[in-house]
Amino acid sequence: DFYTTDYFTEYALKWLEEYRDDERPLFLYMAYTAPHDPLMAWPEDIRKYAGVYDAGYEKIRTERYIRQLESGLIDSTYRLSNPLFPPWDSIPGEMKKEEIRRMEVYAAMIDRLDQNIGKVLEKLKETGREENTLILFVSDNGASAEVVQIGDDYGEIGSMTRWSSLEGRWANVSNTPFRYYKNYSYEGGINTPLIAWWPGKIGAGSFSRFPGHFIDIMATLVDVTGAPYPAEYNGQVILPMAGESLLPAFHGEPVTRLNPLFWEWQHGQAVRQGDWKLVRHGTEHDWDLYHVTSDPTECINLAPDNPRRVGEMEQLFLSWKSEAGGQ
Repeated sequence: DFYTTDYFTEYALKWLEEYRDDERPLFLYMAYTAPHDPLMAWPEDIRKYAGVYDAGYEKIRTERYIRQLESGLIDSTYRLSNPLFPPWDSIPGEMKKEEIRRMEVYAAMIDRLDQNIGKVLEKLKETGREENTLILFVSDNGASAEVVQIGDDYGEIGSMTRWSSLEGRWANVSNTPFRYYKNYSYEGGINTPLIAWWPGKIGAGSFSRFPGHFIDIMATLVDVTGAPYPAEYNGQVILPMAGESLLPAFHGEPVTRLNPLFWEWQHGQAVRQGDWKLVRHGTEHDWDLYHVTSDPTECINLAPDNPRRVGEMEQLFLSWKSEAGGQ
């Protein structure tokens, strides 16, 4: 009966119970791996999604985009980027069945994750911590187009004997409305929503367009708790915080990011400075430049018309990389 999503939660619930009467502040880090491949889920969760994805890539992506607009998650500046998948009608019948099954299992993994987060929230309520707990939920990257093949697996997608990946077509749908995927520094690879929940401190249903980064988590927790940030620990000099507190954004205050943001992972490279983002995939390629405030889905490359800005932002990136010890 072992399933990591369930067992991570079991340990968390035991820990919260153990410290039920402890009045000290607590910190709980839940590093769920779902829905990372291999795609495996409980049969009862997979059955919930039978038929949900039969309509295929285009229809599912368009429907998601419409819901995002209607919910206020995005606005009309978020144009739906060009698809990176073939027409659904061009997919052969047997392959289409596998593609449908692939997304059903992926959805089931997310469903099970949602169930378990609900259990943690219920435990916080039961132990009286619900009203005084800040919860941050975020993914580390966009959906993945990676394909892992181990050669000796067998059986149906979703079973314990079959290693399956989401792959690029459904990853493009999952990253609606952006382009590309995990490992890229385009928005499809790095733009993930952060859900912050803090009763009485964060307005329910509110949105912020503030461009945050994982480097901001430490600065935010220091700001929230008032804890001192150490200059050294066990005789080792601690690097100063690089991020900025997200607390003003949580409170709905108008806030502008003070410093540029940088990314580099595998072939992806990017720097964001204010409203502008410079990005490429592979050093053999030219930089793209986007005005991401007015073009958040990176549809219009402005690099050819702004060579000076490209050069200045490239120098920012190279200086950051040198300071970080990169090659």
